[in-house]
Amino acid sequence: MTGRHTLSWFALKQEVEDFLYMEADLLDQRMFWEWLDLLAEDIVYFMPIRRNVKFGQHAEKENTKQGEGISWFDEDKWTLGKRVEQILTGVHYAEEPLSRVTHMVSNVRLLEVSPSPEEATNVVVGSRFLVYQNRVEYETNTFVGRRIDTLRRNGDSWLIARRELILEQNVLLAKNLSILF
Repeated sequence: MTGRHTLSWFALKQEVEDFLYMEADLLDQRMFWEWLDLLAEDIVYFMPIRRNVKFGQHAEKENTKQGEGISWFDEDKWTLGKRVEQILTGVHYAEEPLSRVTHMVSNVRLLEVSPSPEEATNVVVGSRFLVYQNRVEYETNTFVGRRIDTLRRNGDSWLIARRELILEQNVLLAKNLSILF
């Protein structure tokens, strides 16, 4: 085998996939405090707003930029913690009763590994997501998109240091974005 396609590469990919699937399970089981423990103290959690733009301008103008203008999310660990606290009060207008949510993660790819697959301390991971939300009796939302996660080694596991979420829609049909991705 050549380059990155070594046994250690595939072992690392499996480890990263298992971490992402475990993270999804924590969110689906409403274990929000445990989910927060997976986030680095300096996490950047960003979801730009998508725009319809002319052909040839997609790379430059389709997504809003972090720190410029508005976005669906541009948060840190403190604000994510406050969101969790608000959801768990039991009086959150958009999460009472709590949503039933399923996170699906697929197409996991290791985009960058440093310093090497054998000694990886930082990994940039590309994936796709589908999040299904059901509230009360008839309210359902489906969110589909792409994710770029930067993971940082933390003992025998990982911390999420950066998450960029790209929704494949520019008009949000959901009444709110109260769930975590």
